Amino acid sequence: MSIKDLAVTLASYARRPEKRRLISIAMQLKGKKGLEIGGPSSSFSVKSFFPVYLFANHIDGVNYSNETMWEGKIQEGDNYKFYTKTGHQFIREATDLAGIADNSYDFILSCHSLEHVANPMKAVAEWKRVLKPGGLFVLVLPDKRNTFDYNRPYTTMKHLLQDYEMQTDEKDTTHAEEMIALHDFSKDNTSGSKEELFALIRNNYQTRAIHHHVFNFELVNEMLQYFSFKTEYQQAVAPFHLVTIAHND
Repeated sequence: MSIKDLAVTLASYARRPEKRRLISIAMQLKGKKGLEIGGPSSSFSVKSFFPVYLFANHIDGVNYSNETMWEGKIQEGDNYKFYTKTGHQFIREATDLAGIADNSYDFILSCHSLEHVANPMKAVAEWKRVLKPGGLFVLVLPDKRNTFDYNRPYTTMKHLLQDYEMQTDEKDTTHAEEMIALHDFSKDNTSGSKEELFALIRNNYQTRAIHHHVFNFELVNEMLQYFSFKTEYQQAVAPFHLVTIAHND
């Protein structure tokens, strides 16, 4: 860790009261080993609200494919770059971390990835499996109030449980029509035209563009309680982040 980057983080802590609790929690992960699902993410970088990359000793990454619309071309191996460090890049579905041993990590990171998973409960169950008892789960999800999901209803716990019990997989397109019909293009500067969005969603198994579910803190708490996580802290962070910190009890 460079003195300059530590100074930047400490200055942010001093000047931005709304970031202090999250930065303090990130500091607790100093020297720890973590796994990030769907990263790397700027939300965990030096100038972010949760600068865990600065403090963690080691972070491995998981992405679903050798080529994604966010990371470009990647390959499995010791090439997962975070801050000035390198971890192992796994190519795995978020719901199936085959080959990763139980209780392997001190913390799990997921930033704006769980909404792209068709079966969130199955994913969280798998992430819990590889997380050590007492380990930390850092979950960042989009706040629909400030995103293109603004017009969509919140998902219910009943629906998540149905997907879990039915073993819904990533080829599911149940929510495609809803996403297209209620998509707020005034809050979307990445998907392009309506036709381009349609193309992304039609090819969702490759693109993973669909936001299958829409979360709020209440739904997140219900989901985590189901798997015996204990929520430590939740905060809405501008412009569109819902941050939850939980322990693996």
